[in-house]
Amino acid sequence: MPERLRVAHMMAGAKVGGAELFFKRLVGAFAKRDLTQHVITRDYPELVAYFEDISVPVTKAAFGGLLDFRTSVRVRESLASFKPHIVMTWMSRATKFCPKGDYTVVARLGGYYDLKYYQKADYLVGITKDLRNYFHTEGWSRDYTAYLSNFASPPDQNPPADRSYYNTPSDVPLLLTFGRLHVNKAFDVLIRALKKVPNAYLWIGGEGPEEAALRTLVGELGLTQRVRFLGWQKETSPFYKACDIYVCPSRIEPLGSVLLEAWIHEKPLVASKSAGPLELITPGTNGLLVPLEDHESMSDAINQLIVSPQKAKALAQAGRLTYETGYSEDAIVDQYLTFFERVKGTNRGEGR
Repeated sequence: MPERLRVAHMMAGAKVGGAELFFKRLVGAFAKRDLTQHVITRDYPELVAYFEDISVPVTKAAFGGLLDFRTSVRVRESLASFKPHIVMTWMSRATKFCPKGDYTVVARLGGYYDLKYYQKADYLVGITKDLRNYFHTEGWSRDYTAYLSNFASPPDQNPPADRSYYNTPSDVPLLLTFGRLHVNKAFDVLIRALKKVPNAYLWIGGEGPEEAALRTLVGELGLTQRVRFLGWQKETSPFYKACDIYVCPSRIEPLGSVLLEAWIHEKPLVASKSAGPLELITPGTNGLLVPLEDHESMSDAINQLIVSPQKAKALAQAGRLTYETGYSEDAIVDQYLTFFERVKGTNRGEGR
């Protein structure tokens, strides 16, 4: 009988973030398949408690700077005890701390990072096809790369977010967007687009360095009464349920997990032509695409969906179908497990 697959995860990320959310989601999905796993991560009590609740053992490590010898020791001892077939690293720092061993190192990348920080990896996994192509253009052998998408969490059992709590009328079009408040996310473009979408309200979920500038822009455009800053939200499903249209205005968006979230909640999408939306969306079928930096085209697209509820509904239904057929949890987990079985016991033989 073949030996049961054993997978260790090393996560050196922040307390919250897109990669961090999917890390938790994927480990949980693997646990539902009864995969034998071990997690090495920073000591975030809520995260550690989650893994303990689903019976996935955790080793806590700081993943600090050059003088963090304690993490190196903890990682080495943990992997030696667990004896994984696959070590999946999340973030370049986790890859850096991964020692040589009798296992295959798989680094998951969600962006166009400098690959010199991933030389300890045997395989690179990109969450989009374009990322995988980037690995190749940077000189990484095609034989040691893979494309494996994210998947979204299904709608939870909670009711839609209460519009009145956020001082939003129940009968107005409600736009939603989520992400780190960073220049790459182009929330400034969406705010400018809102100026030409009469009566609509906008909820912006997230935290980040651009918050003060975005609030200032809202005031300058006279939109204070129609824009709400939600802050970081641990549970996003109620907000998707409450909105009418989801908008992704990003200048840079490798995948756009928020698009998958919108699809699974059966919401119509308007997105900029950044890499992720271009790869996911078939324009006019499961979403609308607009040029980068073009707030006028964005407002036009949003207005199209507001004045044509039938079109909005058709896009939302097609988006849900796209998700179910290609990006569902079952589909992506199957792809991961097939990939792990294929690559276990192999390595690149370079930089290790």
